[in-house]
Amino acid sequence: MADVIRLMGIEVFAHHGVFPSERRDGQTFVIDVEVEYDMGPAAASDDVADAIDYGALAEAISVDAGQDPVNLLETLCLRLIRVALGFSSAHAVTVTIHKPQAPMPVVVGDSAVSMRRERGEVS
Repeated sequence: MADVIRLMGIEVFAHHGVFPSERRDGQTFVIDVEVEYDMGPAAASDDVADAIDYGALAEAISVDAGQDPVNLLETLCLRLIRVALGFSSAHAVTVTIHKPQAPMPVVVGDSAVSMRRERGEVS
């Protein structure tokens, strides 16, 4: 499917990470979400009721990402995919989570994890 909503750069302060300092101090995560769905009905009707509400999607992702700390970004990615698939017309979702301040032994400009799942691949 070629129809995609892209929300890029959702900033969330959270306490995800493996190290005690990450859990204690927290850091900013930057989240990109791509939701594939058939935009034909919305395009034909010009009615937001036939579309996925970008604002509601961004808020749902932000709220979920900011709570219930996990060790791995992979775990958080899957959790956020489930959130986006909660929008009934979503067919597939890609989530990328950037962790700009990830503790690393060398200087890294950015670190990120991406995951894509289609409806039916996630329970």
